[in-house]
Amino acid sequence: MAADWFDMLPSAAELSEESRRILRACPEMSVDTGAVLFRPGSLCQGLPIVISGSVRVRLIGENGREIVLYRVRSGQACIMTSTCLLGNEPYAAEGIAETATTLRLVPPAQFEALVGTEAAFRRLVFAGFATRLADSFALVEDVAFRPVAARLARLLLAREDAGSVHLTHEALAAELGSAREVVSRALSALAARGWVATHRGGIDLLDRAALRVLAEP
Repeated sequence: MAADWFDMLPSAAELSEESRRILRACPEMSVDTGAVLFRPGSLCQGLPIVISGSVRVRLIGENGREIVLYRVRSGQACIMTSTCLLGNEPYAAEGIAETATTLRLVPPAQFEALVGTEAAFRRLVFAGFATRLADSFALVEDVAFRPVAARLARLLLAREDAGSVHLTHEALAAELGSAREVVSRALSALAARGWVATHRGGIDLLDRAALRVLAEP
């Protein structure tokens, strides 16, 4: 027998047959890279669970600055949507497909039924809350207490691909919750030390050891 889509979920083995029936009926959606799944002020149409791909959830301030809150990847549910559904509130952030993404949408009525009657599904939802809360504390701690240069070094090392990072200064700033000008100055300082080299379309990492020392807490 072919596996059901929800078998990838951490607590799938504990789901009741009724819950499996509900989840099998949830519609599938496929979206292209760059598709906006929700915006601030929009109403929740259901809980998206990512089957493949990645969704970036970001917050944009009145000054236009962006900060990436978290990403939703294969087998994960969007905690922002869970909050909106549980509180009957509109979205406060924006969700964008980073890649071609396939997801299943659990409609509001089915979401409410599953949360109310299925312990395994509740664990999925609240485990997501716990993970994102920990991520949020780490993000606040980073932004409030760690220098931009140290956070930038850690990000560059994490995103390295064959010795280079292919992200714009604006994208780096969004990941760090900083301004593009601040990130550009930090990159210039790293380049002056000979640790990185910047060029159109990317950043080459020249001294990973020095960057690792800088990135340490």
